[in-house]
Amino acid sequence: MSGKIQFARRMVAGLLVGMGMAGAIQAAEDKPLWEIGAGAAALSFPAYRGSDQTNNFVMPVPYFTYHGDFLKADRHGVRGQIFDTDRLDLTVSAALSPPASSKDINARSGMPDLDPTFEIGPQLDVTLWRSDSRARFVKLLMPLRAAFTVDSSPKDIGWVFHPKLNMDITDLPGLNGWNLGLLAGPLFGDKRQHAYFYSVAPQYATAARPAYEAKAGYAGMQYLASVSKRFPSFWVGAFLRYDNLSGSTFEDSPLVRDKNYVAGGIAISWILGESSTRVKVDD
Repeated sequence: MSGKIQFARRMVAGLLVGMGMAGAIQAAEDKPLWEIGAGAAALSFPAYRGSDQTNNFVMPVPYFTYHGDFLKADRHGVRGQIFDTDRLDLTVSAALSPPASSKDINARSGMPDLDPTFEIGPQLDVTLWRSDSRARFVKLLMPLRAAFTVDSSPKDIGWVFHPKLNMDITDLPGLNGWNLGLLAGPLFGDKRQHAYFYSVAPQYATAARPAYEAKAGYAGMQYLASVSKRFPSFWVGAFLRYDNLSGSTFEDSPLVRDKNYVAGGIAISWILGESSTRVKVDD
């Protein structure tokens, strides 16, 4: 995509991961090795964290689950599982962020466009509590990812650390099959990561946008609530996310125009095919 309707892969990834790509899993059970499908999502997101301009759009989205020994794609995202114990999981996690055209963003007018970025790194998940039925659990998720621009000459733009508490409930009273997910946690980044989004070089300074050099450290809080359900032939979900940038090391950047904002989306995907091979899946 371009302009206001942008590439937005991170938005889609956040939508699918946050809402859950698979149905409720209350205990180890047989599932298809893989499932594929397609659908559509309606999304509302800021141009970037701290922007006062919002992008609203409808776009197609994929549906994919895979329960391999190493590669897994489910309601917890796409990841490579290095090891898995009863309480600890070590995986390789990844994330994408969309491009942002400065001509469409008032705060960045005249500045270089933001290229799409790719993040990858290890994630340690610690199960803090789990019900006997495995229908409810609380986990501490700790992803640490290096970030790079995605263009003809990729550039290292630092690292991101986003520890968060995750609570999942798959036995909601009176709502059989629905999954509720709650996430909350702070974000941290190094100087290069924050500079990419929030620094203003002297040559781009104006009377309304003074030069600014972003620092490493705290990057605000993020909260997310999601619901989803896997029906026999389709999947549906919705999410709501709240970000607060107050107290962040870059909150006084002239590119930060809104320290509080809400993002959200709803999606539906139809299941088009599944593997005849069945595997045991344990949440």
